[in-house]
Amino acid sequence: MKTILNVIWLVLSGFWLFLGYLFAGVLLCITIIGIPFGIAAFRIGVYALWPFGHTTIERSGAGAASFIGNILWLILAGWWLALTHIVTGVLQCATIIGIPLGIANFKLIPVSLVPLGREIVRTDQPFATSRW
Repeated sequence: MKTILNVIWLVLSGFWLFLGYLFAGVLLCITIIGIPFGIAAFRIGVYALWPFGHTTIERSGAGAASFIGNILWLILAGWWLALTHIVTGVLQCATIIGIPLGIANFKLIPVSLVPLGREIVRTDQPFATSRW
């Protein structure tokens, strides 16, 4: 089922969201300071390209640097990307078939706002990479 949803997602919104994250990542990688933010944008872009079957978990070692980085990310790119997920999610929820896709868009909003200190993992192994 998740493969079918991923293919429908890719055709209807995933590719365009991926291009948005790719554009944000390239813009952020222009400066040396922005490279970690650009890498985060690329990572989330791949997640936005194929979201069903994956989830995000908090990384246990994330500390003050991730917090400060998330504040900068929110100002530079996060709110733009979250806005695209909100608009796309509302439009997809307008149809019954699009409701699971809209929910997936709403699931991507928190990670698009504060991506640093989070890991993207498969849903069948949500605790495989986290450290207790």
